[in-house]
Amino acid sequence: MFAEHYRHNLDSIEPPTSMEKREYAFLLFKEKAMMRHKGFKDADALRDALLKSAPSDVYYSSAYFERPEAEMNAKGWLGADLVFDIDADHIPTPCDKQHDVWKCRNCGALGQGAKPDKCPKCGGLKFTDIGWLCETCLGSAKEETIKLVEVLEQDFGFSPREMRLAFSGHRGYHVHVEESSVRTLDSIARKEIVDYVAGIGLELAAYDINKGHAPSLEEPGWDGRIAKGVYDFLLSATEEQLENVGLKKRNATQVVKERERLLDSWKAKGPWKMLSGVGSESWKKILQQGILKRSVKIDTVVTTDVHRLIRLSNTLHGETGLKKVEFAADEIERFDPLKGAIAFSDGTVQIEVAEAPQFRLGDTVYGPFENQKIELPTAAAMFLLCKGVAEALEEPVLVQ
Repeated sequence: MFAEHYRHNLDSIEPPTSMEKREYAFLLFKEKAMMRHKGFKDADALRDALLKSAPSDVYYSSAYFERPEAEMNAKGWLGADLVFDIDADHIPTPCDKQHDVWKCRNCGALGQGAKPDKCPKCGGLKFTDIGWLCETCLGSAKEETIKLVEVLEQDFGFSPREMRLAFSGHRGYHVHVEESSVRTLDSIARKEIVDYVAGIGLELAAYDINKGHAPSLEEPGWDGRIAKGVYDFLLSATEEQLENVGLKKRNATQVVKERERLLDSWKAKGPWKMLSGVGSESWKKILQQGILKRSVKIDTVVTTDVHRLIRLSNTLHGETGLKKVEFAADEIERFDPLKGAIAFSDGTVQIEVAEAPQFRLGDTVYGPFENQKIELPTAAAMFLLCKGVAEALEEPVLVQ
């Protein structure tokens, strides 16, 4: 099915900029191995290689090299794009332990939710986590991406035209900056960018609430961002949440009781001196929650790695059968990954599903399934097959 898809959609595979300076890698289905250190001079050569190998996943380097096909220490590094990877795996959500699936590495048994201490079927102790796609997880990843774009635009000065955004084909988004100003940054410099974006190392000691030194909504940079985060936190925080961040019970009760007045106070100088008994130390704990609200949850390793391989746009993701899809920065709010990334839109396939939570593709909700034989539209069947929770009962046929 992957081979057939590429055969009928070759023209949609566009190489990255400066393609002849990039390394390419294919993850192969049959061998379950990565074929690396490939180089291509033009788009036709890349497309021909896709046809011949029909890989499960296709990658290219964020780095530029003098000799892309050489071993790593002989490639001749010339620079690298600034790349951010936002994945639901790195974002705490209330649903992940409910819908994610575990698979026993010993006997292949499947189960839903938190993995057990040992496999109930064979007693095995090693499991594979199968991350699922749901509206909440994907929505959280989108929110983080929107925050990242805001920081890159407002604080670093990149215009939306200088950023390339894409749905990864699985549980998150990629953001690329290919400007020459960032290309030669080393790992240490990229770590500084990571720390800034993630709000790591911010000094709350600079704020002295008693003396009126507190952030306001109108300030640029992290001052304004912390204030917005505090506003967001106070908007919905319960007494229990306030106590969990370190406030005494009476202070937590007072904050909740005075919530409306606190939120209205942002129109003036803010809520910092409004509550008797809530002093600088308590406010700093709330400020820390403001940082957590506005920090961007990214895969820090991806951004600091100057040799990173990243998925090629419009290629299929081996764990979902969905495409990596690019879109403009101003389109992210209305982009629906469970519609816009569907690759297999025709026909049906008969499969046997062992265990699968509910999921949506397009406008249709499927499942949950457990030990069922069922005929599904190709996109839904491919998703379950790629996830490793189903087996085909017939030879699928790609309808064009």
